Amino acid sequence: MSRENRYLWLKFLSLFSVIRGYNILVIVIAQYLTSIFIMAHHLPISDVVLDVNLFLIVISTSLAIASGYLINNFYDSEKDLINRPRKTLLDNYVSQQTKLGVYFLLNFLSVIIASYVGFKAVLFFSFYIFSLWFYSHKLKKYAFLGTLSAGLLAIMPFFVIFVYYRNFELVIFVHALFLFLVVLIRELVKDLENLKGDFTQNYQTIPVKYNVKFTKKLISILVISTIVPALVLVTKFDSGYMDYYFLLCVVLLIVFLWQLWRSAQKLHYLLLHNLLKFIILLGVFSIVLIDIDVLIKKLF
Repeated sequence: MSRENRYLWLKFLSLFSVIRGYNILVIVIAQYLTSIFIMAHHLPISDVVLDVNLFLIVISTSLAIASGYLINNFYDSEKDLINRPRKTLLDNYVSQQTKLGVYFLLNFLSVIIASYVGFKAVLFFSFYIFSLWFYSHKLKKYAFLGTLSAGLLAIMPFFVIFVYYRNFELVIFVHALFLFLVVLIRELVKDLENLKGDFTQNYQTIPVKYNVKFTKKLISILVISTIVPALVLVTKFDSGYMDYYFLLCVVLLIVFLWQLWRSAQKLHYLLLHNLLKFIILLGVFSIVLIDIDVLIKKLF
């Protein structure tokens, strides 16, 4: 491989790292699985998969999220150099000017694609893009406000699917509450993990402003609160074989809570963070378990 090709390859990897392409792929899968098995479970799978408007919504979401990661990386470059020096070195193969250029391009494409769905889609994605920028520029630097806004932004890609299919079943809100609480816990663990950089750059996160012990107490309350909707989904709603996922989550969250109070180093918080990411990722693919029998009959 020539030096020029190697450099272009590194720039591609750098941009992929900045926009966290693997996260976006998971969100795309989650949006489709949520549409098939929760939001539009009454429709044939082919009708959902081949729905052009849904496809455009998913693409617009992916572009908006990618731009959100870009602008977040742009504002957090100094903090990330302290918290994640190796990843930051890779990310810096793409210049700040290039990141801004790609950021505006992705936002433009997101809104243009949304316009083919309708005016309401344009309004939603315009608001979503602005919210992602405002979070990165201002909100994430403040205790509580930053954590809550991060949680809301994380579930908004599913909110747009909810609005598109106009499904107002109670079970959907309980699913959303469970995901929202897990995301809040993850954000607080990330704050513990990134405490050094946040403190140095004067980000007023909850651990910086109120100390580590207070943050652990708050996380503990959220963990207990998360177990409630998990058990409600098992006992009060028909979630099919996904009940086993929620029961596993209860066990994993108890283990998480036990380990949380034994953690004191960045590596410990990184392991806890990865456990939460595993819970979220497993949840995405467990959606098919809601109606696995029907899925098998339709496919085979």
